[in-house]
Amino acid sequence: MIFIIDDDIAVRTSLQLLLEQQGFSTEVADGPVPAIAFLEKQAPALIILDLNFSIDTSGNEGMALLQQIRKLYPLVPVILITGWATIELAVKGMKLGANDFINKPWSNDHLMQSVHTLLNLQEKKSEKLSRRKLDSLYNFQQIIGEDESMLDILETVGRVAATDASVLIMGESGTGKELIAESVHLNSLRSNKPFVKVNLGGISTSLFDSEMFGHVRGAFTDARFDRTGRFEMANKGTIFLDEIGDLDPGSQVKLLRVLQDRTYEVLGSSRTKTVDVRVVCATNRSLDEMVSKGSFREDLLYRINLITVHLPALRERPGDIPLLVNFFVNNLREIYNRPGLSVSPEAMKWLKQLPLPGNIRQLKNLVERSVLVSKKDYLEVADFQSQLETSPRQKGNLELPEVGSITLEELEVKMIRKAMEFHKGRITRVAKALGITRSALYRRLEKYNIPFDEASD
Repeated sequence: MIFIIDDDIAVRTSLQLLLEQQGFSTEVADGPVPAIAFLEKQAPALIILDLNFSIDTSGNEGMALLQQIRKLYPLVPVILITGWATIELAVKGMKLGANDFINKPWSNDHLMQSVHTLLNLQEKKSEKLSRRKLDSLYNFQQIIGEDESMLDILETVGRVAATDASVLIMGESGTGKELIAESVHLNSLRSNKPFVKVNLGGISTSLFDSEMFGHVRGAFTDARFDRTGRFEMANKGTIFLDEIGDLDPGSQVKLLRVLQDRTYEVLGSSRTKTVDVRVVCATNRSLDEMVSKGSFREDLLYRINLITVHLPALRERPGDIPLLVNFFVNNLREIYNRPGLSVSPEAMKWLKQLPLPGNIRQLKNLVERSVLVSKKDYLEVADFQSQLETSPRQKGNLELPEVGSITLEELEVKMIRKAMEFHKGRITRVAKALGITRSALYRRLEKYNIPFDEASD
């Protein structure tokens, strides 16, 4: 049963009709007093709560009611319904324990996706699912791992994929965030529609509108042809926004709008377009920390993280390293036509104890480099050791600092300065050495106030 609390009879009736058409039973209340009286007698499966009531438009009554609800039922999902003018209030409500917020006038599809997702996540797990069972239920072909933490993640991904809920994937670089994003898409009802990947760290502020929303011919000096934006490309499918933590504040506002009401304008056109898209985001940065520093919008964070997946570092699941090594070796065996290719037990044991700060990406590169360089098919510790010692991370006796001795941001500044010095400020070479685009490098140079010559290349 879903409990609707709203003082507006038209809103209550509309929500009742929508939910009952979807097979849900409903109960309603027009204010805090009857709501609490009902809740003290019966526990609903989910609550839809308006923030403003007729006698008070400040939202304080709604907030007080939310706190009372949380005391009675700490785990029952609560969806707030609010207008644009009270988004800040909705964010406050999320901090007090609400699970999601929906704008008025709401989209029926958007509301129902939130309802289905939250109820689905409330379902009790009857048993721990094995990897074999998960593979029989979902398509996880490209994801290698049997660690308990990974099985929990795959089960969550499988359960939420069928909804249209926004998903935020967090984890260190190289942990496989893009593969998880693809799995969300492949196991969704949108799997036969486009999956569009966007690296937000590689899009400059000046090009954001054109890249994401498209432009018409003549919109600006170099706009000789119409351009289709990424959101339009992803319509009816899934858009994967990687490195969302690198997005500048101005672009965050524009992104929030399209995620909020699913509308946007093509650059150079005054016509508003509507988009139907599932949004999956990823970052290796701490968005909570960025919010506290004021560099990431709190309302955007709550809009993208209805479901949050934290990917463990490879060093936290060493038992999966042999599985990954064998997967890489099997692929290389076919690619290079070396049927006898294998790894010694000693080498496998040695690989399991490596810290691998670059995670799966670093392990893959290490295995492939060792296979290419070694003239023998039976790879031993020395074969991998020699390639680890000559890897880019080890050149010039560069040692990674101890955990806690330096922040990720400070390390990034050091690496950029070192690369700028080594390549004498040549932007293209520095960007290539750091594995990022030129525009992403320019943004970091400006962010950290690192001097550079725009003409130097």
